[in-house]
Amino acid sequence: MQIEFSERLTQLPPYLFLEIDKAKRAALAEGRDVISLGVGDPDQRTYGVIVEAMKKALDNGDNHHYPFDAGVPALRAEIAKWFKGRFSVDLDPATEIYPLIGSKEGLAHLPLAIINPGDKVLLTDPAYPAYQAAVTFAGGKIQYLPLKASNGFLPKIQDIENAKGARAIIVCYPNNPTAAVADKAFYTDLVKVCTEKNIMIISDLAYSEVYFDGVKPPSILEIPGAKDIAIEFHSFSKTYFMTGWRLGWACGNPRLISALARVKSNVDSGVFNAIQHAGIAALNMDPAEIEDMRFTYQQRRDALVNGCRAFGWKIDPPGASFYVWARLPSRFEDSMSCAKAFLDQANVLVTPGVGFGKSGEGYVRMALTISVDRIHEAVERIGRILAS
Repeated sequence: MQIEFSERLTQLPPYLFLEIDKAKRAALAEGRDVISLGVGDPDQRTYGVIVEAMKKALDNGDNHHYPFDAGVPALRAEIAKWFKGRFSVDLDPATEIYPLIGSKEGLAHLPLAIINPGDKVLLTDPAYPAYQAAVTFAGGKIQYLPLKASNGFLPKIQDIENAKGARAIIVCYPNNPTAAVADKAFYTDLVKVCTEKNIMIISDLAYSEVYFDGVKPPSILEIPGAKDIAIEFHSFSKTYFMTGWRLGWACGNPRLISALARVKSNVDSGVFNAIQHAGIAALNMDPAEIEDMRFTYQQRRDALVNGCRAFGWKIDPPGASFYVWARLPSRFEDSMSCAKAFLDQANVLVTPGVGFGKSGEGYVRMALTISVDRIHEAVERIGRILAS
């Protein structure tokens, strides 16, 4: 029997980060010392207080059963408390918060709840590849909004105003891959135009706590009227070094939360309760430890950016996230050839910008998820290539 893939599956390109991992594994199999600036997976261990909370929760047999679909009530209450302290926004734990098996899962399931086949969804370009897959699986049609350095890698409000028949827009700030940050002025304009045009806003705020120089990225829910049309996704992964734990949440408009919950009740049984209790411990951590995380990434950012500038590769330092979005050195014509040269000649793995979309061409993304010493080594290797 010949098994054919579905049309929705064949519409998707190979998943970028799996392809990067394959390239890394192949190089390692050859015995090469590869320095990976590719996938954004923090190298630090999960904080001890979180691990201990998990161990304690594992010993409680009450946590060994199906979890509540809407999550442990104490976790939702803790999220509301944290959100109020961080963004000065009140959330109803019962109707405006929903725990997720990682924010990526929620972002993938939401379009199934609100997008009909043929509906238009506005998506920034470049963008995290999972957004494209989520819309495609729901049968939606994508209209891309190019992100340009000249506009701070923000979509132009005029492009949104001119988009006809759009049902939703997906935005991510601090941005992956460009590391750009949106301010309240942008969100105010976005909420205004989307309210006028009846466009739902899907905001991914996974990198809210990875910021530099004390400039905190805002939540779109801080904008008056945003709750009428917006849902926002948050993640424990980046802030608490919990990428493998798979824990996040959605918050915002109650009807959008309800729609997401209806999909999830049919496809999963919620987050393992013990992990939810670990999440409570994370939200109650000493803020000084989170500040240490930011300091570590800022040291790495400065090591990479200043190191590259020293041999003439001019790179702008990011204001948030743990990515550096760098325009290609002049000797390279495209991002794939640059990434290939770095890997083949220097054993340094970077992500080609075109993998995030057509408008990502001309850039590479480098993740700050390795030690400063390894970053110095990567910079030295890249410098030798560019000097040859």
